[in-house]
Amino acid sequence: MKTRIKEFRAKYNLTQEDLAKKVGVRRETIVFLEKGKYNPSLRLAYDVANALNSSIDELFLFED
Repeated sequence: MKTRIKEFRAKYNLTQEDLAKKVGVRRETIVFLEKGKYNPSLRLAYDVANALNSSIDELFLFED
């Protein structure tokens, strides 16, 4: 899975740590999400999208 989290974080000038604090996870979780090495729960995907003023569909690109 690919994500646009890093792109949206840059848009709002947020560090990985800032985003992690907003959604209540560790910074490493954000790192893994950005690299596509972690599939988030629906709740976490929603929280990240909400923190970045985005939708889940805009942030997470699901590929076959």
